[in-house]
Amino acid sequence: MAAGFRFPRERRLRKRREYLLVQGRGRRLGGKHFQFFVLRRAEAPAASRQVAVAAAARFGITVTRKVGNAVVRNRIKRIVREGCRRVPDLFPAGTDLVILARPSAAGAGLADVASELVDLARRLGTGGARR
Repeated sequence: MAAGFRFPRERRLRKRREYLLVQGRGRRLGGKHFQFFVLRRAEAPAASRQVAVAAAARFGITVTRKVGNAVVRNRIKRIVREGCRRVPDLFPAGTDLVILARPSAAGAGLADVASELVDLARRLGTGGARR
């Protein structure tokens, strides 16, 4: 896989405590196929902040067994990762997002994911405009 097409490490939530923090303290927004949890890193407690507070938006993806078998769950994660890779600049720097797939996500395609991410950015008040 070419390096330019990867979903870089600094753009991902990687630890369980990061997921729990965003899901516990973040703003919850619902979409057709996904539930979104959004938290500005500046709102996180000082002890859990990373050194690069002004870093780009980070994404975490959660797909439970309610959605489908492993093949379906992995397909959804790949599609969501690609959607996040294509539209990361819609979200302000210092934002953490956890994307929780609903069972209807099993039939969602890349266009559905991208449109939900754009809608989420609009609802967050970022205007959906690229920087």
